[in-house]
Amino acid sequence: MDLPFVHDAFVELIRRAATNLPSDVESAIARARDAERQMSAARNALDMLLINIGKARAESAPMCQDTGMNVWYVHYPAGPHEHALTKTIREATVAATKKSYLRPNTVDSITGKNDGTNLGDGAPQIHFHQWDKPLIKADLLLKGGGCENVSGQMTLPNTEIKAGRDLEGVKRAVIKMVLDAQGQGCAPGICGVCIGGDRAGGALAAKEQIFRVLDDENPDERLAKLERELIEACNGLQIGPMGFGGKTTVLGMKVTAQHRLPASFFVSMAYECWSCRRWSVEIDADKKSSTFTELTEMASRYKLPSRLSRPTGSAEKAA
Repeated sequence: MDLPFVHDAFVELIRRAATNLPSDVESAIARARDAERQMSAARNALDMLLINIGKARAESAPMCQDTGMNVWYVHYPAGPHEHALTKTIREATVAATKKSYLRPNTVDSITGKNDGTNLGDGAPQIHFHQWDKPLIKADLLLKGGGCENVSGQMTLPNTEIKAGRDLEGVKRAVIKMVLDAQGQGCAPGICGVCIGGDRAGGALAAKEQIFRVLDDENPDERLAKLERELIEACNGLQIGPMGFGGKTTVLGMKVTAQHRLPASFFVSMAYECWSCRRWSVEIDADKKSSTFTELTEMASRYKLPSRLSRPTGSAEKAA
């Protein structure tokens, strides 16, 4: 395996994630802007986001000063070793930081020191999955700290919000967490939700839902219906962009479910800000070929819109 080639592909993946917002998210923001009242604070805020998105892409500059916790999902074939790929990702992280695609953003929780590399215990976060395909596929999410602060988890039943252990109770729990956020975390947000699991597993599964494209369709009709109802209910709160009021509080709701123990019923929500920075690369290290795409492995598990029915439609070969 040509690790220097993989390293360069990973640096480019970081650049794209930090500077080039996926088309589904940008389109959703544009539609939200058009739906807001002329000269309103909500419309002006969304206008500024769209200007920022364009400038970041044109200048290869981070679209947000918080370049986030780098969350990697790496699918790899038999052959490459995880420790070699981990080393390559960490080296690519340092290189991307030096190129200013990432801000030095990782702080030692005990000493408060920042060594400027974006490396540390648990940073970046890397999840490995071996598969039968001959390619390496790396999905990257840059998850900001502000939106992470308003992510949450609730245990059902909850008498305060009259939420039982059913989908109606789940809906009440998610609406309560969005309401509590009050536009913090840089609304309009994108919420990943997991029903069930344990505390840690549910929180991780909720975050994984952010890798989906906004206009896909959940193949589980019960969850698809819940996603639609949550979008309508949360936008009905009229918290609006950045909490200024308006029609768009969330851009998307993505829901999954895991089995649980009889004693527990968790509802986990991963709140992602408008700057949903996720990209993917497929690498054939032997042929020195890399293809960058907005379609992550998680996204491919759901019913994609017709514009993305063929993966090549959103893919781009490395220059």
